Amino acid sequence: MAHRGKRYLTAAKGINPEKRYPLAQAVLMVKSGAKAKFDETIEVAMNLGVDPRHADQMVRGVVSLPNGTGKAVRVAVFARGAKADEAKKAGADLVGAEDLAEQINAGKIDFDRCVATPDMMAVVGRLGKVLGPRGLMPNPKLGTVTMDVAGAVKAVKGGQVEYRVEKAGLIHAGVGKASFSEAQSLENVKAFVDAVVKSKPAGAKGQFVKKVALSSTMGPGVRIDLASVLVGGQGAS
Repeated sequence: MAHRGKRYLTAAKGINPEKRYPLAQAVLMVKSGAKAKFDETIEVAMNLGVDPRHADQMVRGVVSLPNGTGKAVRVAVFARGAKADEAKKAGADLVGAEDLAEQINAGKIDFDRCVATPDMMAVVGRLGKVLGPRGLMPNPKLGTVTMDVAGAVKAVKGGQVEYRVEKAGLIHAGVGKASFSEAQSLENVKAFVDAVVKSKPAGAKGQFVKKVALSSTMGPGVRIDLASVLVGGQGAS
């Protein structure tokens, strides 16, 4: 069993691991338990009734959180000419073409998200083995392969979160900071869960959302009553 620090154990004392708490109460519990010396990230985890090994049960998408993530996101953009200039003006941290590809191949991956114009995908495609496993490969379905590089950069930096189901049907993401107000946290969690529910694939049968839990970076998880987070019961079946 992993060693738990005093802060974690103190926070865990007031949480019944068998109980499912209303979302508003769970948010307050997680925020009050976030006592680290840094501004902890509030994280949501969802267990879904899917098997991502089957293509028709894959769940993936992006959602723009109404209050942002509270995290500074570094964005790399593959573009040339006028589009490269647009990306720089929009606040992209790294902009380039073959030169950027060389940096990445050399192991210098100093960014969190990657955007590319369609004409650059021939260059980006050669980086699949490097970017793919890290979840950094630009994808038109996620809005990261686009001619509107300025819009993509602003969306990513403004609080857009990408999600993808992992083995065992788990999805998790940071949806804000412990310093956010209760209202901001509630809005962000609901927006994230709602986006995942709307991404329900055609191959998903039975109960789609099985469990939802909230935690802070260093704190214990708090299980959430599904009725308090699923809009109109969506995803419960």
